[in-house]
Amino acid sequence: MSPRFVVVGPPGAGKTTVSELLATRLEVPFRDVDADIVALAGKPISDIFLDDGEPAFRAMEEEAVAKALVEHEGVLALGGGAVLSATTRERLREHTVVFLNVGMAEGVRRTGLAANRPLLTGVNPRATFKALLDARLPLYREVATIEVLTDALDPEQVTDAVIKGAEA
Repeated sequence: MSPRFVVVGPPGAGKTTVSELLATRLEVPFRDVDADIVALAGKPISDIFLDDGEPAFRAMEEEAVAKALVEHEGVLALGGGAVLSATTRERLREHTVVFLNVGMAEGVRRTGLAANRPLLTGVNPRATFKALLDARLPLYREVATIEVLTDALDPEQVTDAVIKGAEA
């Protein structure tokens, strides 16, 4: 068993929305690794970061991704930082990975620098978002089979682009 598509990208790229649309269109199940982690931990991701720290969250995330990659056969959405793990990146090499790319301005607009995104809170959220993009962009591209720039597209158009990219 293997996911049909694994969707990655930074906060605000539309991973969950596009993954759900893609799953519906392809008539396959949808799964979100962040939801798996919340269910396992019994608390929101922001509370995991606050109570247990980012390293504990990343360890849970790596395990959750590994499990989902062998259990799920539909569309799988990963959290924005899942690609930080070299182990996860290696596991993704065996899969069709869709990188939903979003520019800084659009990503900031879409996330609204929300408090439920623990890595975007702080003194200068825009600078934090830029640093996050700068650090992760090469990792997203390393694992990507398909890349779609989402800035000027609505979720349906992004879904269309993913399907066209897979057919190419």
